[in-house]
Amino acid sequence: GNSMIYSTVLTEIYNTQLNPTISYLHEPSERRYSLALDLSEIFKPILMDRLIFYLVNKKMLQEKDFEQDLNYCLLNDQGRKTFIKEYDERLKKTIKHRELNRKVSYRRLIRLESYKLIKHLLVTKEYKPFVMWW
Repeated sequence: GNSMIYSTVLTEIYNTQLNPTISYLHEPSERRYSLALDLSEIFKPILMDRLIFYLVNKKMLQEKDFEQDLNYCLLNDQGRKTFIKEYDERLKKTIKHRELNRKVSYRRLIRLESYKLIKHLLVTKEYKPFVMWW
């Protein structure tokens, strides 16, 4: 799940002028897109953790959707298919953005976070990370 959110955040960063190798929380590196790691931290609990709890509580992922090998457990093909489908649906889901006073998808929310970072770097607005209102 973390690699999926990391990939989604990186895709949205590529749609801005930000350099994905320059970060603030994680060690910057030419070989690692550490800014995507930084921004992913904001959205992991909002998207990934909630999705996992949803899938387990609704019994959409069950024991039969996993395969065990040595000391670890992975989703099997059917489990991955379910997880990816629901993750894509979650990215399309919209919520009302309090500051914009309109609905935005979770995917768009990630890009908006990148734009907020740009405004901060241009010294036009203090950066305040997105906080989910429950």
